[in-house]
Amino acid sequence: MTLHDAAGRDRSAQGHPMAATLDAQLQDLDLEGRLAFAAELGNAVFTTSLGIEDQIITAAIGTHRLPIEISTLETGRLFKETLDLIGETEERYAISIRRFTPEQEDVDAYAAKYGMNGFYDSVEARHACCHVRKLKPLARALAGAEVWITGLRRGQSGSRATTPFAEYDPERNLIKINPLADWDIEAIRAHVAAEAIPVNPLHARGYPSIGCEPCTRAIKPGEPERAGRWWWENDEKRECGLHVPENSAQPIPQAASIVR
Repeated sequence: MTLHDAAGRDRSAQGHPMAATLDAQLQDLDLEGRLAFAAELGNAVFTTSLGIEDQIITAAIGTHRLPIEISTLETGRLFKETLDLIGETEERYAISIRRFTPEQEDVDAYAAKYGMNGFYDSVEARHACCHVRKLKPLARALAGAEVWITGLRRGQSGSRATTPFAEYDPERNLIKINPLADWDIEAIRAHVAAEAIPVNPLHARGYPSIGCEPCTRAIKPGEPERAGRWWWENDEKRECGLHVPENSAQPIPQAASIVR
């Protein structure tokens, strides 16, 4: 893996810059600049949920022909509107979005233990479903990646309020870049309108955050953006595990070493 510091000199993985250094480099760049920077760090993969933020990133990658692979987790429980948007987006930007689906034997084993909709019954069952339908496919999507690009924003929820532009993910041993970390929802909507970016029609029906159909509802006035995700659980920091793994992602330590 080869990285570049602010002066353009190559850095090895063992001499990886600290998170603060990467943040400083990314902070004053526009979206295209942040994505181009991420692509220069190494083999970059962007995972999209087809949400409004992710559509902005996809549009930038496609419009500027950036060397970033775009992948999505086709869980088997997505809204029809989300599935339709995949094809529409590919056609609009002349790109290919790689689909990663759960293994059928994993789905069958989950259903045998918990029931197909057992995720409503306990947090354990819900996490097990996310593991089968999201985390295991994500591992395949990120196989060989050195940089993981996401659409995380600080304004999405309290648990994401401190999202940095760059962090080291020790669970997956790669660099995670969040180029929209400082964008608020007003800026997101304005950019989509200005660029006529195709978005999921569910957003206009009160779904600011869209995941699997059984686990997503429209939010009520005044609720946080992600209140409609796994709404039956009481934990305000509820996540599927993609971005809050057991050993949660941390700022890149000064002596971080990424070994491939």
